[in-house]
Amino acid sequence: MNKKICFVFSLLILGYVVFAQGISLEEAGLLLEKAQKNTAFYESDLIAHYTIVQENPGSGKSMTDADMYRRDREKKWTALITGPSSEKGKGYLQFDGNIWFFDPTDKRFTFTSAKDKFQGTNANNSDFMPQKYYSSYSIESATPVVLGKLNCVLFNLKAKGDDVDYPFLKLWVTRDDGLVRKKEDYSKSGQLLRTSLIPSYQIVEGNGRKNMLPVKMLIVDNLRGKKIDGKMQYERTQISISNAVFKNEENIVYSKPFLEMMSVK
Repeated sequence: MNKKICFVFSLLILGYVVFAQGISLEEAGLLLEKAQKNTAFYESDLIAHYTIVQENPGSGKSMTDADMYRRDREKKWTALITGPSSEKGKGYLQFDGNIWFFDPTDKRFTFTSAKDKFQGTNANNSDFMPQKYYSSYSIESATPVVLGKLNCVLFNLKAKGDDVDYPFLKLWVTRDDGLVRKKEDYSKSGQLLRTSLIPSYQIVEGNGRKNMLPVKMLIVDNLRGKKIDGKMQYERTQISISNAVFKNEENIVYSKPFLEMMSVK
């Protein structure tokens, strides 16, 4: 019996040593926690302009402009569509754990969810919220890798519960500053569903610190596409963030009356 216990214990020690060859379990946890914190801003509201370009192979491109308001400390956000003219006045609102979509044509709010697509693009509504890499996922492995010229840690993550968009993630996080540079979303069966890339970040001062926001994000849908000239091309969405500031907005911005009021301007 003692031999079996020693054997199992030896395997556990060996597994930890292999995991820790490039990065310790403690360091991996701290880095993943930092990556999560870098996606949230609790001291004051974030206001920014989002330009979202959707590319469907064989069908061309479409562009959506939106003003985004985030109050992460209260888990609220509002997205007001400002263009094109046919979509102007539509909006999204999250509060009390629910997400609502407003259509000014019929003045109706309809319930949507974090997993639903934003304006028919490859972006989920949850992509505009703080991410839960550390709190909602467990680390299956963490390996130092080089992504382009960036020294990163590649995380293989498994969801702790069902309150996430994807049960498995692969996450490339820069080791020096804890910024996510690449993400792959997987199904329970291990099928690759989406690939997200964040090549560069911008520094936006506010809240008494330097905040890091993506300059651009590219989301590729690995399930939706078509062959063109014999080559598979997938749908993709590029999100550009500009004019970002940190300041507290009026409470009404995070309410249904705000979207109704803005739709008639």
